[in-house]
Amino acid sequence: MLKSDFFFDLPEELIAQSPLESRELSRLICMDRKSGELEHRRFFELPELLREGDCLVLNDSRVLPARLFGRTEDGSSVEVLLLSETISKGASEIAGFDTTTWECLTRPGKKTKAGAKVIFGDGELTATVTEVGDDGNRLIDFRYDGVFLDVLDKFGVMPLPPYIQKKLDDPERYQTVYSNVAGSAAAPTAGLHFTQVLLRELISRGIEICYVTLHVGLGTFRPVKTDRLADHKMHEEFFVISGDSADKINRIKKSGGRVIAVGTTSCRVLESCCDDAGFVTAFSGFTDIFIFPGYSFKCVDGLITNFHLPESTLIMLVSAFAGRDNTMRAYEEAIKERYRFFSFGDACLIL
Repeated sequence: MLKSDFFFDLPEELIAQSPLESRELSRLICMDRKSGELEHRRFFELPELLREGDCLVLNDSRVLPARLFGRTEDGSSVEVLLLSETISKGASEIAGFDTTTWECLTRPGKKTKAGAKVIFGDGELTATVTEVGDDGNRLIDFRYDGVFLDVLDKFGVMPLPPYIQKKLDDPERYQTVYSNVAGSAAAPTAGLHFTQVLLRELISRGIEICYVTLHVGLGTFRPVKTDRLADHKMHEEFFVISGDSADKINRIKKSGGRVIAVGTTSCRVLESCCDDAGFVTAFSGFTDIFIFPGYSFKCVDGLITNFHLPESTLIMLVSAFAGRDNTMRAYEEAIKERYRFFSFGDACLIL
């Protein structure tokens, strides 16, 4: 298949610039993936649309304040976006400082060549570019004193996607209410619609909840640059599925319940660590799985997802699950009905 098979025209005014006042009031388009039939609902109606014995799988990764603004030794301004920690060196022997190495995006690139040094604030956090990859990403050693997450809280800001131009007053609105494990460069946005009240209602109706972790990085939002999908290489992202979560998912599968992935990230975790029968194994490691039409799903029976960018790996995954024609028709319907798109937008339930 070709990248152009997943193009659609989206009016700019449908790109949601801010979250709704109440998360669960998002609109929800429901799709029968066999027939392609569509129904318009609201997200707070989700408990009515699922059944006792189903299991929702949520990604509990928490977004880091991963966008840093610093200056080079000659005073030039530099922006650094943390993607993923590659090497944890622990305590350094240099003046008692700690160091950590991250893969990063930077701009302007001409100011961040190998060997370039970047200073943040008054020098409490400093960085050295150690390597420039073929894809332009940088490996950067950061030196700091204390706890790195505390340092990020001081100097970093929330890395909102570039299509969001409006300032976010409350950074927690770009976190899921169940976020727990810091490490993502972007939110697992399908989960932004949930509230604690809604989660409790789901549980009260016999719908089980379990958590996996996938730290969202370049693998999720890196654009497809090849014309043929088969030529695209996904970037690795770190994920964890615990023994408890694996046991719960396998129990649900054995009892005939449906495993419903909340978001493409949860879907990729499940499909990365399951066997041909759909049973999952506890695992901690990296995945570069690229799911596009032609892929045969083994574990996932349902999917909750937002509306994604044209020609992105995300709409390709949805098309693999629901069928390309069904997916594109659903997007046409969502545009016609003025749904809100992308990170702060509305949602889709595919069963």
